[in-house]
Amino acid sequence: MWSFSDIANNLHQWLYANVGSTWATVIEMVLAGIAVITLFAVLGLVLVLMERKVSAWMQIRLGPNRVGPKGMLQSFADTLKLMVKEGFTPGGADKFLFNFAPYLSIIVAMLLMAPIAFAKNFQLWNINIGVLYISAISSISVISILMAGWASNNKYSLVGAMRSGAQIVSYELSAGLSVITIVVLAGSLNIPDIIHSQANGWWIFKGHIPVLIAFVIFIIAVTAETNRAPFDMAEAESELTAGFHTEYSGMKFALFFLAEYVNVFIVCAIGATLFLGGWMPLHIGSWEGFNRVMDYIPSSLWFFGKIFLLIFLIMWFRWSFPRLRIDQLLNLEWKYLLPISMINLLLATVMAIGGWHF
Repeated sequence: MWSFSDIANNLHQWLYANVGSTWATVIEMVLAGIAVITLFAVLGLVLVLMERKVSAWMQIRLGPNRVGPKGMLQSFADTLKLMVKEGFTPGGADKFLFNFAPYLSIIVAMLLMAPIAFAKNFQLWNINIGVLYISAISSISVISILMAGWASNNKYSLVGAMRSGAQIVSYELSAGLSVITIVVLAGSLNIPDIIHSQANGWWIFKGHIPVLIAFVIFIIAVTAETNRAPFDMAEAESELTAGFHTEYSGMKFALFFLAEYVNVFIVCAIGATLFLGGWMPLHIGSWEGFNRVMDYIPSSLWFFGKIFLLIFLIMWFRWSFPRLRIDQLLNLEWKYLLPISMINLLLATVMAIGGWHF
């Protein structure tokens, strides 16, 4: 199975041999930061274009088709437009918090990239409580939204921020219980351990009905957590202008916009890791020939293919369902998803103790 591990190991050995351990560590951290920032930039360009093309396909129209061949450079034009727009700060705003909020949203997204295994033996930080780390750090993102809404000194922004706070805190419960379902079955919080537990089959296939239920609830919950339609009450343009980022423009708005798409990528990466085997190829029991053929596909392609499949699913939701009211949104979580998640976790625990999964 191919991976980036050889490149990373060779670079690590060369740096330690030529510049010493201290500078090697510093250079590796700088390179990792540059790699993550580059990935963010590429994701912003790719996912915005993908969103537009998917929406056009859903609505039987062409989508962007003027800038570049078949509109492929439309994202570059949008980026250039945001870069040259003036960054405006309202007179009555808390200037420090108003300007810091977009950067906090990006910082949280960068922190969440650390424990994700992008390919076999290719991970920025292999922490033994990777799933707990992701759950804890992802909770900080709501602070940037509340900060932006309050600091803007705008009632629409504040209402949007409060909606987002209630929404994210609520749906974190169901998302967390879905994640715990896989942790119970895998017996570990370590991301590589969870991936290796799926060497003989992804959990969505070998985990029976409890894992299927957990997967459906996870996708619904993370769609709500990322403020994506039909759960985009925090920025409902028909009610709140643009919600918590009403007063933002230029690059500060672009950072919030980028953070939304990066967060979609991250939650889909987590979903692919927990339910679809991460970078693990599709293996079927004792089918040795089939399994060997699957191993020829690079692990990174498996991982990114699964991520973009889940991203397409979330985009499909946006263009298929109407926006919910805020009371419907909270009723769905507290009256339905949360009780189902708790019962489902109990079933998964019984199944794990009894060893009744494949």
